[in-house]
Amino acid sequence: MQLIDTHCHLYLDDFRDDIDLVMVRARAAGIIKFFLPSIDSTETNSLLEMEKKFPGECFAMMGLHPCSVKENYRDELNKVAGWLGKRKFAAVGETGLDFYWDTTFMHQQYEAFEMQMQWALDSGIPIVIHTRNAIQQTIDTVKPFAVKGLSGIFHCFGDSYETATQILDMGFYLGIGGVLTYKKSGLDAVMEKVSLDQVVLETDSPYLTPVPFRGKRNESSYLPYIAAKLAAIKKISVEETAAITASNAEKIFSGSIV
Repeated sequence: MQLIDTHCHLYLDDFRDDIDLVMVRARAAGIIKFFLPSIDSTETNSLLEMEKKFPGECFAMMGLHPCSVKENYRDELNKVAGWLGKRKFAAVGETGLDFYWDTTFMHQQYEAFEMQMQWALDSGIPIVIHTRNAIQQTIDTVKPFAVKGLSGIFHCFGDSYETATQILDMGFYLGIGGVLTYKKSGLDAVMEKVSLDQVVLETDSPYLTPVPFRGKRNESSYLPYIAAKLAAIKKISVEETAAITASNAEKIFSGSIV
């Protein structure tokens, strides 16, 4: 069984002391590729070092996280644009809209999001989208770019079936992670009705740890627990679930990784 972790922050300080063991455990669990979303320029060096340390396994994205859109957002965006002009990345991301913690920079989040979607189109690579307390606003902002051919992943999906349908109808994929294993999330009922044709798996390590490890640091080796839960919901084997979701991930990133 081979799995792809389409969204994991393995370059963060949470893994500084044991990243080699984390990778060993992940490989033993069948994880063959790891896609690393960017946050902002404070983590860029660590992100690129992780990719360099594990070539062919770890693939960096480049983007500005909506929670990092602050007073200096234009400077941050300039750095993102600079990196996108230097080399190819797996995707632009993660970017999007997050109105959970603070709406002070709401207008600037929209501006940053739209700029990055255009860069993804210009670069011919997918986009990886973060959205929190802003799902419909995010979908509405994506629609004009999807019509132009933009594709990618709505990372950490956890909303309704109606919302999922809107995302899938745009040609985007749902990134499914540890939330699926939470009893009160309601995501299991949604995934019963969603075809696996546009679903990929992720951990969002070190966050959103799946059951039975909830409360501990998340890591990529826990991805099989998410796959197993999805397989049980769809009443198919874990191996088939892994094969479908890994194939979907390969499709998304096929034109952007070397």
